Amino acid sequence: MNHRARNPFAAKGVYTQMRALLRSSQASLPPGAAGLRELALAMGADDAGVVSLGEPALDEQRAGILRLFPFAKSLVSFVVRMNRANIRSPARSVANLEFHHAGDECDEVARAIVRALEDKGRQAGFPSMGFPMEADNWPGKIWVISHKPIAVAAGLGHMGLHRNVIHPKFGNFILLGTVAVDVESEAPARPLETNPCLSCKLCVAACPTGAIAPDGHFDFSACYTHNYREFMGGFADWTETVAGAGNAKNYRARVRDSETVSMWQSLAFGPNYKAAYCLAVCPAGEDVIGAYRDDKKGFLETFLDPLQGKRETVYVIPGSDAESYVARRFPHKAAKRVGSGLRPTNVDNFLGFLPALFQRGQAGKLNASYHFIFTGESRRRATVVIADRKLRIIDGLAGAPDLTVTADAATWIACLRKEASLPLAMLRFKIRLRGDPRLLLAFGRCFPA
Repeated sequence: MNHRARNPFAAKGVYTQMRALLRSSQASLPPGAAGLRELALAMGADDAGVVSLGEPALDEQRAGILRLFPFAKSLVSFVVRMNRANIRSPARSVANLEFHHAGDECDEVARAIVRALEDKGRQAGFPSMGFPMEADNWPGKIWVISHKPIAVAAGLGHMGLHRNVIHPKFGNFILLGTVAVDVESEAPARPLETNPCLSCKLCVAACPTGAIAPDGHFDFSACYTHNYREFMGGFADWTETVAGAGNAKNYRARVRDSETVSMWQSLAFGPNYKAAYCLAVCPAGEDVIGAYRDDKKGFLETFLDPLQGKRETVYVIPGSDAESYVARRFPHKAAKRVGSGLRPTNVDNFLGFLPALFQRGQAGKLNASYHFIFTGESRRRATVVIADRKLRIIDGLAGAPDLTVTADAATWIACLRKEASLPLAMLRFKIRLRGDPRLLLAFGRCFPA
């Protein structure tokens, strides 16, 4: 695939210019996947690919996509480049300015593609690159399309160790967009044969929370709690801090003035990422690798050292692996204990959250099997196995448990949300244990969020 930028207006991101270009070329666009790719490039994408909705790589998303866009037969995946110097800056205002503008450009490109297809009598639609999302579904899946696996299936890159898509030319300095179309793609999906990720581990070294491990483990909770502090759950935690303070003096004792101003800035201008250092230091991609290959020491001094040495607040869950990591690896950074805002509303998302919130460092040498039997309005049975610092969840009851937890589903959720007392629930036999009760405490330490 040719990964060269082909649109003279791509850097400008000006919708009217895109439409002017379309009007001058729309009659000559070839049909099918080739035509869709050419259209995406003409509308401002820096690269694009097309994947049939029937591809196995989209099995998990297909039903959801068709609910939104029942006409969909193919997906156009595209990338918009970000300016590297901004993303690499230790100043979060500079980096976030680029994230916001590139995000707007993604949505602008997608909208231009859809308008062009509608003008040609086709059906097309697109979700936002990032936000807004379907907030009514919180804390479940609020995004409507997962752009990353679609981009991989369309041959635009592969996931790196840091869980970002790395484009073979532009590296991870990209944002992704997707357009659903009623055009059949005659060509099969052609993912890249090789992963551009260099396995250099610079993303591991840069992450202030230890969310990215050298062995490939990813601590979602650590990344989410800090980097997304001013999004979703972090904002919910902040509002509860405001409500719980009672008066201005108590609020100021809990929240510094700079944090209040930062939250205001996110509300006024768009939520700001606190880190995204993994993107900043990634040297993969043809356009990016030269500086790293020619002078690795200079690359580290220029891009990695300022991020590692930055004095900043790192938001962590009390008792989490991230809290231990910051104290050990970055003692000059101030770890601040906060809530994650990830509170389950039912037993299904309680079980669904567990892999994202599991803290393998806190699990330590724990080796236990748990049976959960939920009764009441929401009935569910599941087995949770924690062994060798790994988590496994099995639907239904499997094997011989070390501890069985039988609980009224609503009461269990209320206890997790700190809206009910666990000891009182046990006294009232709303929650019953069979086995060593200390294993329930050990289970809790693995999921401090």
